[in-house]
Amino acid sequence: MAHARISRYLPPDIDPTKAAIAYGCRALPKLNEELQSGDLLTRQKALVALCDLMHDPEYVYEAINIGCLESLKALLKDDDNLVRIKTTEVLYIMATHNIGRVGFLKHDIIEALSLRLSDHQVLCREKLHQAYKHLAQLPEGQEERRLNAFTCCAGAQGIVKSGLIPSLVRKLQKEEEHIQEIILDTLALCLQEDATEALDSEAVPCFKEKLFSDNPQIRSKAAGALIAISIPLDGKRQVWKNDVIPILVKLLSDPEEEVKANAAGALMHAMVTTEGKYAALDADATEPLLELLSTFSTTKLCLNATKALTMLAEAPEGRKLLLPRVPIFRFFLEHKNEAIRRAAEVAIKVIEWKP
Repeated sequence: MAHARISRYLPPDIDPTKAAIAYGCRALPKLNEELQSGDLLTRQKALVALCDLMHDPEYVYEAINIGCLESLKALLKDDDNLVRIKTTEVLYIMATHNIGRVGFLKHDIIEALSLRLSDHQVLCREKLHQAYKHLAQLPEGQEERRLNAFTCCAGAQGIVKSGLIPSLVRKLQKEEEHIQEIILDTLALCLQEDATEALDSEAVPCFKEKLFSDNPQIRSKAAGALIAISIPLDGKRQVWKNDVIPILVKLLSDPEEEVKANAAGALMHAMVTTEGKYAALDADATEPLLELLSTFSTTKLCLNATKALTMLAEAPEGRKLLLPRVPIFRFFLEHKNEAIRRAAEVAIKVIEWKP
């Protein structure tokens, strides 16, 4: 005879929005089949389930091997908003793993994602740009960098070679603020590989405009992008010709430390040329840079400011202004950071040099 009993165990954790995951080695092949299903709900549930699994790099490796990337490329063209959003989310999560970035390069995911740059869904564009940002990033660990240097360089190079830089520069002018931050991060990494297309796409005036943003993150990242774009000589010249140097000098007094550090770094690169040095002198860059040194700022800020002042000291007028301030640099000869000590030593030599 049946009895009405209440179980001591919790009910099974069933999420109706996810596809049921098959057992063991059948899990991903089944989801891949469902990604190709003609039924919309089946595709949606498979993508939601896949998002959870892709946090594990072992699943990412298996997914690439069984052809999930090809299925996802096809889903980027789907008419359903949720399908496209979840597809870009899956790809973004995969791009957080090195094995996923390798797969992106092998399966032409860069070009496939570029089709969604103008998608009307903000979430879709956000995840897309996050995927590009991760693809362009270098690994932080020394051992990982040694093992995967080719892959990581190829990530930024792949974005550059795909011809995406002009599109990213254009999108920077139109996108939501939080997406602009991601694009600036991606551009800064890619421009370190090759800034040619960005310089031809009027990127410097675009970055200049972002220096006026009310968002400190955008100001900081725009100054960081200017550091990267001013590595080549043509970039330094464009920064000078577009009157960016006086704006960077003003940002040396910004309330945000990172903004000041990146502004000093951009000035350091721009002042390598004679025109850049005199533009900075005309904008009275000496005093705000010295002020940064006297406030015991962060290592990055102190280092960039010291190197920028060294650039100024290469001009006779700059050397004359800085000669009475040599004791400030001597103080940093005892700094605990070796890079700052070396920078201070070089600065003193340049300032005290006599023809």
